[in-house]
Amino acid sequence: MVAGLCRSLRDGVLDRCVDVFPCLADPARRSNLVLRAALVVLHLIYAGILFLFDDDLIEKTKKEPWYTALYLLLWIATLVQYFLTAGSSPGYVIDAMRAVNQRNVTYRKAPLASKQPASSKNGSLLVAVEGGSGTNSQGSNATSWAKLVMDMYPPGTSVRNFTCSYCHVEQPPRTKHCHDCDRCVLQFDHHCVWIGTCIGQGNHCRFWWYICEETALGLWTAIFYVTYLQANITRAWWKDVIMIVLLIFLSILIIFLLLLLLFHSYLVLTNQTTYELVRRRRISYLRGVPERVYPFSKGVCRNLYNFCCFRTNIYTFEPLPTPLELEEKLRPYTFLDVLKCRCC
Repeated sequence: MVAGLCRSLRDGVLDRCVDVFPCLADPARRSNLVLRAALVVLHLIYAGILFLFDDDLIEKTKKEPWYTALYLLLWIATLVQYFLTAGSSPGYVIDAMRAVNQRNVTYRKAPLASKQPASSKNGSLLVAVEGGSGTNSQGSNATSWAKLVMDMYPPGTSVRNFTCSYCHVEQPPRTKHCHDCDRCVLQFDHHCVWIGTCIGQGNHCRFWWYICEETALGLWTAIFYVTYLQANITRAWWKDVIMIVLLIFLSILIIFLLLLLLFHSYLVLTNQTTYELVRRRRISYLRGVPERVYPFSKGVCRNLYNFCCFRTNIYTFEPLPTPLELEEKLRPYTFLDVLKCRCC
């Protein structure tokens, strides 16, 4: 009887919330909102308790306000970067396909005698192919999506081999269907529950910067906590207990964030994704590639440039490397290669 009363009360509260906030009707969006609210509350707790308990920090802030201002600036930047990453698109295949189709429709409607390139509503959205002639939404050559994708696979590949059985669209290389988002993602890395969205070509750089900022913020906060405990360990025992418990939990998070930052930095330098590294033997285009060969790597410098200078309005497709390119990547470096910066 009591359980039934609690359930009816809970359902009534949820119905009221859904009426006020329609977005809460979707369980997935509701869980994302709860997770994001919990992350904001966690940041507020760590910063609030620090300024509430540490009188020395308040005095230092009055004398050197720039130090605390930098910490608060990093705190705000971390939360802003989190919400930017969570709200960004990882690069869905369906969006790239629509851009190509829109370009083709606009190209056909353009007058043949006009010397100006055809424009469309997606005129600022580009589709570039690595290692070949890039196509864009304002280009003069209309290419169908299927032909564009087939050109990135070895000759003789069947359309069925790279057609998604869920979305029924042709997948470019390095694409995977995410069952949580129910969409195919370009350069799929993983579905991040923490962020609430997929990590792919469109937001991997933002995700890396968020991890970097979160790690720096955690280390800085841990320094504040350790400094407080060293100066006030014998004053109020209940404050010390709260600070120690929070510091232990924060230390675990910092270790996890540091490992995650190093792991994704390695992926960036070698132009890999988490999915490709973990499922290397199960991915068809990586089965015949030796373990120590990175088929999509273009050197450390160019990998970093493509990763950091990636524009969110560009969909970049990387064709599968040819056997000659794989053989070249397999060849060990010589002293002459180092002088020529082959590794870069």
